[in-house]
Amino acid sequence: MESLAQLEVLCERLYNSQDSSERSHAEHTLQCFSVNTEYISQCQYILDNTSSPYAQILASSSLVKQVTERSLALQLRLDIRNYVLGYLANRGRDLQPFVTTSLIQLLCRITKLGWFDDDRFRDIVKEAMNFLTQATTEHFYIGLKILNQLVAEMNQANLGLPLTHHRKIACSFRDLVLFQIVQISLTSLRQLKAGADERLQEQAIALALKCLSFDFVGTSLDESSEDLGTIQIPSSWRPILEDSSTLQLFFDYYAITKSPLSKEALECVVRLASVRRSLFASEAERSKFLSHLMSGTKEILKSGHGLGDHDNYHEYCRLLGRLKTNYQLSELVNVEEYGEWIQFVAEFTIKSLESWQWASSSVYYLLGLWSRLVSSVPFLKSDSPSLLDGYVPKITEAYITSRFDSVQAVLHSNVEEDPLENEELLQDQLDSLPYLCRFQYEKTSLYIINLMEPIVQAYTEAAKLTPSTENDELSVMEGQLTWIVHITGAIIKGRQSSSSSAEPQEIIDGELAARVFQLIQVTDTGSHVQRYLQRSKRRLDLAILSFFQNFRKVYVGDQAMYSSKQLYARLSELLGLQDHLMVLNVIVGKIATNLKCYTQSSEVIEQTLNLFQELAAGYMSGKLLLKLDAVNYILGHHTREHFPFLDDFSCSRNRTTFYFTLGRLLFMEDSPVKFKASMEPLQQVLLSLESTPEGAFRSDAVKFALIGLMRDLRGIAAATNGRRTYSLLLDWLYPAHMPLLLRAIAHWTDVPEVTTPLLKFVAEFVLNKSQRLTFDCSSPNGILLFREVSKLIVAYGTRILTLPTPSDPYSYKYKGIWIALTILTRALAGNYVNFGVFELYGDPALADALDIALKMSLAVPLVDIMAFRKLARAYFALLEVLCHNHTNVVVNLDTPAFAHVVGSLESGLKCLDVSISSQCASAVDSLAVFYFNNITAGESPTSPAALNMGRHIAEWPNLFPEILKTLFEIVLFEDCANQWSLSRPMLSLILINEQIFNDLKAQILASQAPDQQQRLAGCFDKLMSDVTRTLESKNRDKFTQNLTIFRHDFRAK
Repeated sequence: MESLAQLEVLCERLYNSQDSSERSHAEHTLQCFSVNTEYISQCQYILDNTSSPYAQILASSSLVKQVTERSLALQLRLDIRNYVLGYLANRGRDLQPFVTTSLIQLLCRITKLGWFDDDRFRDIVKEAMNFLTQATTEHFYIGLKILNQLVAEMNQANLGLPLTHHRKIACSFRDLVLFQIVQISLTSLRQLKAGADERLQEQAIALALKCLSFDFVGTSLDESSEDLGTIQIPSSWRPILEDSSTLQLFFDYYAITKSPLSKEALECVVRLASVRRSLFASEAERSKFLSHLMSGTKEILKSGHGLGDHDNYHEYCRLLGRLKTNYQLSELVNVEEYGEWIQFVAEFTIKSLESWQWASSSVYYLLGLWSRLVSSVPFLKSDSPSLLDGYVPKITEAYITSRFDSVQAVLHSNVEEDPLENEELLQDQLDSLPYLCRFQYEKTSLYIINLMEPIVQAYTEAAKLTPSTENDELSVMEGQLTWIVHITGAIIKGRQSSSSSAEPQEIIDGELAARVFQLIQVTDTGSHVQRYLQRSKRRLDLAILSFFQNFRKVYVGDQAMYSSKQLYARLSELLGLQDHLMVLNVIVGKIATNLKCYTQSSEVIEQTLNLFQELAAGYMSGKLLLKLDAVNYILGHHTREHFPFLDDFSCSRNRTTFYFTLGRLLFMEDSPVKFKASMEPLQQVLLSLESTPEGAFRSDAVKFALIGLMRDLRGIAAATNGRRTYSLLLDWLYPAHMPLLLRAIAHWTDVPEVTTPLLKFVAEFVLNKSQRLTFDCSSPNGILLFREVSKLIVAYGTRILTLPTPSDPYSYKYKGIWIALTILTRALAGNYVNFGVFELYGDPALADALDIALKMSLAVPLVDIMAFRKLARAYFALLEVLCHNHTNVVVNLDTPAFAHVVGSLESGLKCLDVSISSQCASAVDSLAVFYFNNITAGESPTSPAALNMGRHIAEWPNLFPEILKTLFEIVLFEDCANQWSLSRPMLSLILINEQIFNDLKAQILASQAPDQQQRLAGCFDKLMSDVTRTLESKNRDKFTQNLTIFRHDFRAK
């Protein structure tokens, strides 16, 4: 760098320039500061001599990177630490905030990484105290900021630092200094209470919150998760928790500050409310603490202070939710102020429910609080009354009324968000609601029935009218009915977890369910049949499907018949539905109606088919379905004329689910006659396509027919789950219809909309799940099937490789390639073909398929393979099978191709996906074993494959050493979940050439601190203890055991 001025200009360009080429030039020029350790002194020079904040941030961030990624000498790290402390003390007040933050991050990172290396690193709190005792506000601010960053740094796992080492540091930090830091935060808050600088208050509250949010026991709780769990504060903190002024301090800060400070003060109270029970010295102390919490929350409700701010409001609801999570109802009712508190909370809840637009995301906590209170009533042994009887029905009614009001408001566009549209929020609320409704079930159910009956009546009358401008009124009715159906469905679902007596509850369930079944009789009659395009009608039908799902789980199925006599007796009285079969008939009738009438709503079609699939999946309900005329009608008439959704391209993905369900039902009876009859509609499509002349085969009609047919066949193939059912499908398709697949591939290779469903069908067809592809010893079916697969892959591969790479390579090229590779992998690993037959009889099917698969694999750049997860999984799964079962094919590649394959295995080993790295380890092991058996342990190699292997390694001597080095780095320096898998190739690679292992050992030892080298050399010696020069399984297991001990000892500091 010629001068500091030039560097300042470059830094300004790096951080400020709008021109991307200018920025990238500056970044490239300045990169040396963060990657080369020789530039550390230059960074210090820059900080000493520049006043440009951009040059300062460059120097500081470069040092952070150097400290994090490089193994620096201890003295150098101490020097940097002392320099930063001095720099902040002398020049901190003049620095820009972002420079101060970066320097403090550097200080805390050095402290964390050096925590066990020297006691001086642990003096950081004392150094921060020096700032706090200075007279200036700026120094006080920096001191608090250092402590804030320190707690955050210690609580956050770092990339490159093993998780076990991070936890050791965090636990040591917790035991040695965290209590001191929380005391500093509380003292600072008390000092700053009297109207001090808001920035200082902000830092002090943030520090207290970080201390209370520390991961004390290594559970890595997600800070944003809804349920905090119990906070495991150390016992040494007991005095500050039992001191009532601590809790009061945060309530006071809530009262005197505005958001976001007031919100953080409440967050601290939430954390304190979540403290573990055993922390308190006695139950009396805990009750005193709870009493303080309740009086504090009651005062906030009484005054309403701060609740107009949305963040405060949300955090306050969260606090109320925590009270019941961490305390029993019996403890709450014994608090003197309970009566007043529960009254305020009930009023607040009702008001919140009425303000649904404003409080939508916070209602979850309030409903959660009330549902937990109600669930505890049966276990309440206290003499004090819970007072819930008077409030819970009012809250339930307020919820339902407010949801009804929301329908009107949404229709008149008075709101930003429709509560019915937010599925996640809706589901959260519906999960809590059954507990409230079932608390005084008779009263609540009467309220719901009285609300529902006039609407159902009006909706029934509306069906008789000719469609007119009444649409708005109908939309409101449908919206309100949607809410009622959702709520009724949730109540029925809640029966599973209800602890109340069965019979009365069952009768009321029957009363409510009857109203929904009554509604279902009306929804698809009269003028309502013209409303399928309306959003409100679609949502009503989605709610009905959800109701069916819940009703089915509780009252239809293997166990339900005997525990639901009262319900069916009531349904029989009201509607004539006497048992499961009649209810299933209603459900299937609705399924069939939806599939016929919804032509352009893939959402309704998808949910309908999911319900149909789940009904067919149950053994009992599946058998019952086959007794229904409606189901048998569907099995024989699954054509576009009867089910128009089959003709809608937007629903074509749902066809697979539809045919999978039909297949499940069809194969329950295992009847070849019924199978053939049901396949007749598909047979007609096949024959029509086969008779299409060449000139017309590229038409849109053929394209859509092929796409639909392949999705249908994939569903049927997925439903075959045994030899018998698979044989029915195979005999139907082979050999008559297989040429159509080849013809389709030949004509449509360049159109992924056709090839993707076709290849996915074949991938399903060749998958040997549940041993369904098991043929008799005299059957050639396995070989014949593989020959068809080979033809398909060769036809697809040869054509796809000639096409130019488009702008979206994944959709147009790579997706087809990975499915083709998956097909071959499944066929090779399916264990239903004796592959020796092909070479013996001169059949090129196997050689051609492997050849084209390797060509496709090598045609995709490795960087793209690693970028697309599904492509990577298919590629490495194929390599594992090839290296294990067809080693000769890989070894007989030309040397550059072999080196590329082995190099890609090394990249795969580094992949974060455990399944991929395990597959690569297995593939490497197969190659290394081949080398060991044929070259290292064998006599002079004679087979062509062994000679080729020797030639490859002679030309690329670093191939295996690099992989062994990578494996050691992963095992020693990373948290690997598949150590067993990685250990297998390590022994094979070590035995191939022990000199390589000795060189690698020296290299790893040299990279470690000098004072550790002797201990680590001893670890390496133990690694090969009692391990012989063989690859027998017993010897391999011994090496794996040694490696586990070696890894533990090596990583211990």
